[in-house]
Amino acid sequence: MRGADNTNVVMNKCLDKERHALLHFKTHFQDLDGCLSTWATEEDECCKWFGVTCDNKTGHVTRLEISMCAILGEISDSLLNLSYLTHLELSFTYFHGMFPRFIGSLTKLRLLKLAGNSLYGTIPAEFGNLTNLETLVLQDVGWCRVDNLEWLSHLSQLEELVMDGISLAKVNNWVDVVLSLRKLSFLSLNGCDLSQVMYPYSSFSNSSLSIHTLYLENNHLNSSMYHWLFPLTSNKLSDLDLSSNMLDEIPKYLGNLCSMKTLYFDNNSVVFKFTGLLHNLSGCTSLSLQEFSASGSQLTGSLSDEIGNFQFLKHLDLSKNKLKGTISEKLWQLPKLTFLSLYSNHIRGSISLKGVPSIVHISNISHVLYFDMSSCMLGPRFPKWIQTLKTLNLLDISDNRISESIPLEFWDMWPSQLKYLNLSLNNITGLVPDLSSNFDAFSVIDLSSNNFYGSVPNVSSTLQSLNLSRNKFSGGISFLCQIVDGLLEFLDLSHNFLSGQLPDCLWHFKGLKVLNLGHNNLFGRLPNSIGSLISLEAMYLYNNTFSEGLPLTLKNCTSLKSLNLGANQFSGKVPIWIGENLSQLYALILGSNNFFGTIPLQLCQLAYLQILDLSMNSLHGSIPSCLNNLTSMVQEGWFNLQQNIHYIQTDWTTPIDGYQYSIDYVDNAMIEWQGDKREFFSNLIFLKTIDLSNNNLTGEIPHELTNLNELILLNLSQNTLHGEIPQKVGQMEKLLALDLSRNNLSGCIPSSMSQMSLLNDLDVSFNNLSGRIPSSTQLQSFEPARYVGNAELCGPPLTKACPGDEESKVPSGIGESGGRREDIDEFDMWFYIGGFTGFATGFWIACGALILNRHGRHAFSVFLDSFYDWVYVKFAVLITNRK
Repeated sequence: MRGADNTNVVMNKCLDKERHALLHFKTHFQDLDGCLSTWATEEDECCKWFGVTCDNKTGHVTRLEISMCAILGEISDSLLNLSYLTHLELSFTYFHGMFPRFIGSLTKLRLLKLAGNSLYGTIPAEFGNLTNLETLVLQDVGWCRVDNLEWLSHLSQLEELVMDGISLAKVNNWVDVVLSLRKLSFLSLNGCDLSQVMYPYSSFSNSSLSIHTLYLENNHLNSSMYHWLFPLTSNKLSDLDLSSNMLDEIPKYLGNLCSMKTLYFDNNSVVFKFTGLLHNLSGCTSLSLQEFSASGSQLTGSLSDEIGNFQFLKHLDLSKNKLKGTISEKLWQLPKLTFLSLYSNHIRGSISLKGVPSIVHISNISHVLYFDMSSCMLGPRFPKWIQTLKTLNLLDISDNRISESIPLEFWDMWPSQLKYLNLSLNNITGLVPDLSSNFDAFSVIDLSSNNFYGSVPNVSSTLQSLNLSRNKFSGGISFLCQIVDGLLEFLDLSHNFLSGQLPDCLWHFKGLKVLNLGHNNLFGRLPNSIGSLISLEAMYLYNNTFSEGLPLTLKNCTSLKSLNLGANQFSGKVPIWIGENLSQLYALILGSNNFFGTIPLQLCQLAYLQILDLSMNSLHGSIPSCLNNLTSMVQEGWFNLQQNIHYIQTDWTTPIDGYQYSIDYVDNAMIEWQGDKREFFSNLIFLKTIDLSNNNLTGEIPHELTNLNELILLNLSQNTLHGEIPQKVGQMEKLLALDLSRNNLSGCIPSSMSQMSLLNDLDVSFNNLSGRIPSSTQLQSFEPARYVGNAELCGPPLTKACPGDEESKVPSGIGESGGRREDIDEFDMWFYIGGFTGFATGFWIACGALILNRHGRHAFSVFLDSFYDWVYVKFAVLITNRK
């Protein structure tokens, strides 16, 4: 007999078969950030596990929704035992491996999301069995393609389809298939190689689509695509994205879509007139359009009076075009306009990017909430007319060459109203008054890279981001103790003249993600309250005079990914808890301090570590052989897989009339390169380094180090290491710099080093090496000074001949003396020109499309910073070697 009590038991416990299936699913991957820590074998009630939902009556698992978790592994077919699943989401979890064909057997699924993984292969035809699907999101699943799209036509219940990044180049009939999906309302095919689809088969008769959102960004489409776009549009269409293509017009039929609210036309590379674009949109679309963006599309002509027909426009972005002439007064009469961006054009007149607006015009736009005129050369005088914009929530006049002080009344113009203020990258001088009552909750202040001086101003407790770096602020930082609401996520006071101790009141900042106090005059020990920063991802205290040992409470900061305490006076042993507790670290910089003792073996547990700097301390003992456990330095592509984990990104969303703004922290590190300190920025994904130089390390160089295949810089110089250079050092083929100088190394230089074709900086001087320097293009290209101090070393580029050789005749220009190097120089020059040209060509072919991708543009800009660092390293080494 089964009663109500038994029903409650079923409700509270999931079925054994399905619990075991979930646990078996978990055994196929590593849960790197403990996202699934509630999934435990002793826990019977799997319905309470993170991401798991069960049916209240039957106890069957109906939903498995895991997203934004650091999971490394494959999607196991043990999920087949969850046959009652209706929702399966494994988005942005970094699963890899073959695209899971078995999912086509989960026929009860209504929602399937696999976005943001590293899968490969074709989308299987078995997906056609998922006839109950209403939502299918396969955005950026990896290197996947579709050879035949017939399976999609069976998903008659589908309402949302996202296949961004999946190639449809071989599917000529995709338009026909989409037209067969009568319930489809949301379609996103960004970056799907649609340019290959020129003339679909169908005549598109009897179409009755209900699509209201259509995204076709980044497909290299030209205007012939409008032939097959026409049947996909109807008066239900409200959002259309045609950005990052090769379109030279907007057809008139788009001007007759009476429900159109947003139109994105950014980064279309063919020149055409803005007036023609407005004319073709002048039908009923002009009465519905609220958001129009055509940034970077080489629009020509002027902002004509036709813009006045778009009375419902709220958002207008025409930046980075070729517009010229004056601005029509009709623009300033648009009653709904809250966002306007016109920077990087050639506009002139009474209101222009380089002139001063008249009060008449400013009064017409007094309702503006968002005002962005960054990089517009408004200076050198401060534009006082900005103070007439009394309704502003967001003001950005950064990078405008403003070089005078700000009127005091400016700071009181928007009391408790501003959400975002950016005055950075100017030369503004003067004192900053008390700002504790000027800003709204969750606000952002960026005054960096100016000449502000005096004490750091008091700020509101509700502030979310404060950047005062690269100014001339002085005095202490006790103002931190007045910030008590715990909303602060970003604090950068670096590159100032601040002094004193770090106050012991940091328990207020449990949400702080980035703390940068580097390049100041702060001193003393770190307070115990630093352990309260449990959300901290980046701590940068480089180049101060902090002292004593690291507080034990710092081990509570388990979210740390970048810890830079270099160039201080810290002392004591390197704590073992760094390796045991700070498992997310990718950068550990403790160089130029007073640490002593041995290198803890626990550091070998830091699988993500890419930058290890323990140089210029008093460490002794041997180099741990377990360093080959630093997975990120061993496995190719590890940084690509973990890029979103390593990249420290602090997102502040400040909604302003429906729009959101984000601020990103670009991490940085000072790395010694060829005797100089070089500051690297971005997420440092190309920089994988170990620097243990200038210590008292003894013993032999562990041969296990040669397994660090991804390492590009290894510096073990100025220790007392002995023994031979590991024979397999040549398999470290990505090394750009290797410094083993000033040790007691003996034996021959391994012949395997001839394979190190990327090596551009080598120093083995002042050891006890002997024998012939192996022959290779690289090893003979270094200056003789890189080999001196090894009495028994011989062969080029040294002048000393090896036994049995004829007297060495060193080519003019290679030795220490002068001479002609024209022939060698010309060869080198064309070698490097050809190499870099070829690389650049391939790079832009592969990545050019991503640059134009509006959704991925920010991520790619960060990647470009990293790429710049890599090119800088290669080029700097080349120049140095040629001196």
